Amino acid sequence: MAENNNKDTVKKKDGFKGQRAIVLPRQVIQACKDQQLLSNLYITDIGYYPKAAFHFRERNQGSNQHILIYCTSGRGWALVDDNKMHVKEGEYLVIPAGVKHRYGADEDQPWSIYWAHFNGWSAANFIDLLLKNCTGYVGSAIYNEKRTALFNDIYRTLESGYSIDHLFYLNMMFSSYLGTFCFPQFLNPPYKEDKSKIDIVVEYMQEHIMETVVLKDLASLIHMSSSHFSAMFKNKTGHPPLEYFNHLKIQKACQYLEFTDMPVKELCYTLGWEDPFYFSRLFSKYMGESPLHYRKRKRFL
Repeated sequence: MAENNNKDTVKKKDGFKGQRAIVLPRQVIQACKDQQLLSNLYITDIGYYPKAAFHFRERNQGSNQHILIYCTSGRGWALVDDNKMHVKEGEYLVIPAGVKHRYGADEDQPWSIYWAHFNGWSAANFIDLLLKNCTGYVGSAIYNEKRTALFNDIYRTLESGYSIDHLFYLNMMFSSYLGTFCFPQFLNPPYKEDKSKIDIVVEYMQEHIMETVVLKDLASLIHMSSSHFSAMFKNKTGHPPLEYFNHLKIQKACQYLEFTDMPVKELCYTLGWEDPFYFSRLFSKYMGESPLHYRKRKRFL
């Protein structure tokens, strides 16, 4: 895997059939560093190695960039900061910048890998998110066509040139690409039988957005006590259940205010609140302005 300003130990045949790789020139990387938006996250190297027999890299001083390797078939191995691990199909390997490492393809079932080196002010934050889903430095990432399409779009954009527009576009896409590993649950909606308990409750909230719900009823949906359910829901979403429900209702209220002429009092009753003054206070708390001010502002945007 090519690398800017890194001394690699390389043991492999001269390329892999069907391989693709792009290493950005130094002046292009510097242009990314100089642009405020691009400097948050930018690619330095990217590629795809299919059935990469004898693929091997060793960097005793680590890399100047963060590395993400996604295995879509076969197997590989890695030694990262003296921790030995295996990487198989449907898994990804994360190597933070500056961490000594070596990795390579399995001799009997060499891996096929999509890989990228990246940097930027927010890159370390993405590494933290990626590592949250890992055991050691390896995480699970079941194959998904959307992820592959993102990668291919990034690669094609790079192939077509290094204009500032190209760089803005591909690096914004790269943020989304990393997001497919950080938050894989959003790649596809869960199947009915695979829904989590939180999914079931949130779907119920959406279906009963015009009504009033109580904590006990929400907890009973998934056969839990109110206290246990409330703690689990907040841990997963960052909000208590009823506050989350109010967020959804306020979101719906914003749509009514922007796209209809429904009076605020009628809107309040429609969404299941009995007190228009309470609704206005709640709306102002979440949105930072009254319902009437929100409607007036949106009409002039």
